[in-house]
Amino acid sequence: MTSAQVDTRNDDGSEATGVATDEGYQRGLGARQIQMIAIGGAIGTGLFLGAGKAITKAGPSLILAYAVAGLVIFFIMRALGELLMYRPVSGSFSEYAREFLGPFFGFVTGWTYWLFWVVTGITEVTAAAKYMQYWWSDIPQWVSALVFTVILFGANLISVKLFGELEFWFSMIKVTAILGMILIGLGVITIGFSDAGDTASFTHLWDDGGFFPKGIDGTLMTLQIVMFAFLAVELVGVTAGESVNPKKTLPKAINTVPWRIAVFYLGALIIILSVVSWTEFAPDTSPFVAAFQKIGLPAGAGIVNFVVLTAALSSCNSGMYSTGRMLRDLALNGQGPQIFTRLTKNGLPLFGTSVSAALMMVGVWINYEWPSKAFDYVVSFATISGMWAWIMILFSQLRYRAKANRGELPRSTFRAPGAPYTSIFALCFIGMVIVLMGFDEDARVSLYAAPIWAVLLTIGYFVIKNRNPQAFARKDYSMAAANADWGDSESPVVAQKSAPATTGSAGSAGTADGAAAKESDEPAPGDGDTTRDKD
Repeated sequence: MTSAQVDTRNDDGSEATGVATDEGYQRGLGARQIQMIAIGGAIGTGLFLGAGKAITKAGPSLILAYAVAGLVIFFIMRALGELLMYRPVSGSFSEYAREFLGPFFGFVTGWTYWLFWVVTGITEVTAAAKYMQYWWSDIPQWVSALVFTVILFGANLISVKLFGELEFWFSMIKVTAILGMILIGLGVITIGFSDAGDTASFTHLWDDGGFFPKGIDGTLMTLQIVMFAFLAVELVGVTAGESVNPKKTLPKAINTVPWRIAVFYLGALIIILSVVSWTEFAPDTSPFVAAFQKIGLPAGAGIVNFVVLTAALSSCNSGMYSTGRMLRDLALNGQGPQIFTRLTKNGLPLFGTSVSAALMMVGVWINYEWPSKAFDYVVSFATISGMWAWIMILFSQLRYRAKANRGELPRSTFRAPGAPYTSIFALCFIGMVIVLMGFDEDARVSLYAAPIWAVLLTIGYFVIKNRNPQAFARKDYSMAAANADWGDSESPVVAQKSAPATTGSAGSAGTADGAAAKESDEPAPGDGDTTRDKD
């Protein structure tokens, strides 16, 4: 990071990189902005557009798929919350992977999460271009994608505080719209007004072929689309380094996950599938727009289309925000071009954001070449790369919890309930989703692309390590929690006393669970800590 680093050496005499505490960002994101970023991050293309295809594949049982996947997402977010309350950093997932799994996994996670947001940005501008055709069908899809990419890049050349404000209002529009749709749908079902009043009924959930009209297999095959809908909920972790009071705002934001899923996913789908039978939806049409058309409120359908358009643009805007931060984290650790470390006077990683926006232009070409398949292709690849971040969060939390239980690290004040069992369950569920993606023709594309990306990362790892071995040296994280920047003078973690320091092997990813040096009851004068992780 950007502050003076801890001067430590490995046991073999080689110099180890210390852990810095000051990332150079401005803490411009307040509590209400963090809350709405957390809420709005899970409401985007996956729900508004992707749900249409999922409904045709699974019928009403899609509700169950969202419920189970939502539970898994909550487990993932609580695991992330435990790590954030141990040490908040903007590098978040890659930094935790670097500490608990080894430098290689930090490198892979940082670059993969960056790629995820680049691909997600392509997905979102693709969806936005589709929404534009609701009003202007003559405008080529690729033209709209190009215009939106340029506009959103310009929006990211502002202060983080203004970014947070824009995201607040984007999310407010989405939340208000979904709540409004739920209330209108309830009115149609209970009072019976509008053209759909005579046919709307909760019985649509089981009368039109049953709750599982396509069988259990059909429900399972929607999990890739369902998991994509939840991607970006972890974005709140990236905001840790720019939150005004992370120890209060982040736990509150994470604890909103259950009711967010219950209202905005389960509640909305139950109402929509009750107003309109699942048999009447088309895979390439937003179910929200189709429901309003069925109700007979064409103006309402146009309003909903505007809302889902802003939702897609909001998600893409968040993507540009996170890609710049992730590239800077990699560069600060010597695992990326040093030009990405530079910040503007407003604390913005301009170069990283610019490169990411340029690569998002690939989405313009995809929309030009394959306008009908663009969304399916990018969704599948975004899903597999996004789930890697979740996997790293869970493995890092398991390693951290084990060390904290042994007294080697301070315990987090926001511990994940049911861990490690909930984290293991979430890992198994994600593994099942990846396997199921191999049976889906569109999703299978990502499984072909993932090994290519893995090979490129491995080559990049060895090239950079050969040129700069120090970038991949194990760091001394013994003082990381104590020196964490919380935006105030108080750290929420309390060091756990343990037996006198001992030595052991932290190793690499496969042995990172080995014993690290424990804290001494009598710290050495002047440094307050004698712990040290060794290779």
